[in-house]
Amino acid sequence: MRLQDFRSRMTRQFGPMRAEAVVRDHVFAALGGRTAQDAIDAGLPVRTVWLAICEEYDVPPRER
Repeated sequence: MRLQDFRSRMTRQFGPMRAEAVVRDHVFAALGGRTAQDAIDAGLPVRTVWLAICEEYDVPPRER
């Protein structure tokens, strides 16, 4: 998954303002206690970050 695809999916799922807040502010245990942005900056695969967000926010499987 490319970063651009990740951003598009986040916006579709959460809306532009909330998507940015989820990426920037929410700390995910599944990402080692990091925010999504920190995890991406640390080099975790974007798909791993996306799936952690989906799990945390109960995104339906068909939208993952």
